[in-house]
Amino acid sequence: MVRIKSLFARYRPDVVVLQDMSRTGTDRPLSIRRANEAIVEAAEQFAFPFVFFSRSEVRQHFAYIGSVTKDAIATAIAIHIPAFERFLPRRRKPWESEDARMGIFDAAALALTFFHTQTEAF
Repeated sequence: MVRIKSLFARYRPDVVVLQDMSRTGTDRPLSIRRANEAIVEAAEQFAFPFVFFSRSEVRQHFAYIGSVTKDAIATAIAIHIPAFERFLPRRRKPWESEDARMGIFDAAALALTFFHTQTEAF
C-alpha cells in the first residue's frame, strides 16, 4: 500500500483504470484481487476517479479490428504503438505459461479501452 500511495503522490493520475475482478468481470487469484482493492483504496484516499473494465469489455473494444484473443490484442497494440514491439512475446503454445511481458499489453489494452470509450467525464 505504501508503494501505491507513493506512486500516486508522485504521478497524480487523472484517472485510475483497472481490470474488473469481480465474479462477473474477471475471476483472478486472491492476491491479485487484494492488490486491486489496495489500489482502489489508495485512489479513494487521493480522491482519484477510477474505472473498471472486464476482460470481455476489452475484447469487445478490440473486436472492430478482428483482435479478440490476448495474443491478437497484444499484436495489435505492438503494431499501433511501435515502442511496444520489442516487448511482444512469441505466441505461446497451449501447454506453456503466459509470458510475464503480457502484463504490459494487458495494461495498455485497458488504457486504450478507456481512451476510446471515455466521454467528457474526465
